[in-house]
Amino acid sequence: MNDAFEIATVSSLHCVLEPHDWAFDRQRGAEIDAHWAARRAEIPALFDGPVLLAHGVSRGNARENATESATESATESATLGVKFFATRFSRFLAWRDFGFPDGSVYNCFSMPALRSADGAFLLGEMGADHSAAGAIYFPAGTPDPSDLRGGLVDLEANLLRELEEETGIAPQEVQLSPDWTIVFAGPRVACMRIAQSPLAAAELEARVTARIAAQKKPELAGVRMAARRADLAEPRMLGFIRRFLEPLLPE
Repeated sequence: MNDAFEIATVSSLHCVLEPHDWAFDRQRGAEIDAHWAARRAEIPALFDGPVLLAHGVSRGNARENATESATESATESATLGVKFFATRFSRFLAWRDFGFPDGSVYNCFSMPALRSADGAFLLGEMGADHSAAGAIYFPAGTPDPSDLRGGLVDLEANLLRELEEETGIAPQEVQLSPDWTIVFAGPRVACMRIAQSPLAAAELEARVTARIAAQKKPELAGVRMAARRADLAEPRMLGFIRRFLEPLLPE
């Protein structure tokens, strides 16, 4: 995957569930099943539950700003429209691990950018039982049927649920930014909102670390605080997270 990212600011999301005939699943089912068996042998905790991927992403009323480079641009748009379809985690994992072979499908997900009162951002290190063990990014999870609200996919509810499940920070303890920042990173579409905490960085880190230590099967192995751009040099941090944080942190 290349390092070309595009950033958009939108005021709302319109996410619907719509059936989709996924050729990758239909044509490579046996290969996917074999891959799942191998991954389960490595990480027995993996669960083949239902997840939602996207087969259509569109922006309305977009206005491009000056490009920052030949491969990066910033846009503003009123609404991001997403068409989701239901599949299983084994299918998603194979598609990801095989290098995203179907360019018509996207992994569209929400992320809370948890920011402390003094401006640092909290990121999680994925635990050993996670399919992306060791990677560092904001709390997140692939949308699933529990995020459906009358035929619509509620990514804000998904964002707040993942924040609480992984960090113990409840929805009422943060203030979400009014707009969404969308980072388009190839097949990944990360829908982010800053979740502002009243706690200082040290307090926030200590609280989440204590929660992880108290859990029998935590999703996170630990947390990392990003307070300055130098903190983004961590090689296990996903590239689109680094790109999102760069303009928000001081030198």
